[in-house]
Amino acid sequence: MPRPASLADRLFWPILAGGAASLWFGPKALAVAGLVVLALVVHRLGRGGRFRRRVRAIARRHRETLALRRRQESYVDPYGNEILDGWLRERSYFAERTVLPRLEAEGYGDLIEVRWDEILAIVEAASLSVAAPDEAEDLPEDGIAYERYCAALLERAGWEARTTKAAGDQGADVVAERDGVRLVVQCKRYAKPVGNGAVQEVVAARSYWNADCAAVVSNAGFTPAARKLAAATDVWLLHHDALPDLRARPAGRSR
Repeated sequence: MPRPASLADRLFWPILAGGAASLWFGPKALAVAGLVVLALVVHRLGRGGRFRRRVRAIARRHRETLALRRRQESYVDPYGNEILDGWLRERSYFAERTVLPRLEAEGYGDLIEVRWDEILAIVEAASLSVAAPDEAEDLPEDGIAYERYCAALLERAGWEARTTKAAGDQGADVVAERDGVRLVVQCKRYAKPVGNGAVQEVVAARSYWNADCAAVVSNAGFTPAARKLAAATDVWLLHHDALPDLRARPAGRSR
């Protein structure tokens, strides 16, 4: 990629041309060259502000999704600490895949590395600018009740969903069918991210129930190991917020 022209590069030829023209046309030519130089300086000095406004505009366009993903990828541990590891990965993913390509296309590529922390701060602010709905009062505390809760959410999306018996479920807490597609679901009401054990269980359940697709649903996000295994076995990792709109393949697949 060619190096962006510096301010000195941009000023060199106007100054040179203005100096030469002043020898022929006098002070008026020098004044015109001075105005050109001043305009270039003002434009260049304002580039940082335009960069920030562009990042804000991109993040603001996705603020509702960012607010939801922040909630989905965060949780409070048993000691009352807010754990944001999953959200920080999601924030970086959004910046790298959504913000950076637009900035590079618009000629701000040289500012990305030096202003990376500023980009992340702007994305963070956008995620906090929308109040995500509070789920604490409605979310069941009991695991069995959480399974019924997830089944009810699937029914909102048009699935015929039923919970399985605790014994003999072979890793499926909910079995749902829609338009000839069978889905098996592991439901995890956790206070920490779900590990790859749940993914292994639902892969076995998919085979046992002769299902077309499999998902692990949780309120607390997923570990990197679970994400890696899910990607390799084509298992969906979902927050329960995604269930009422679940049609075929979820819009936000786990990475």
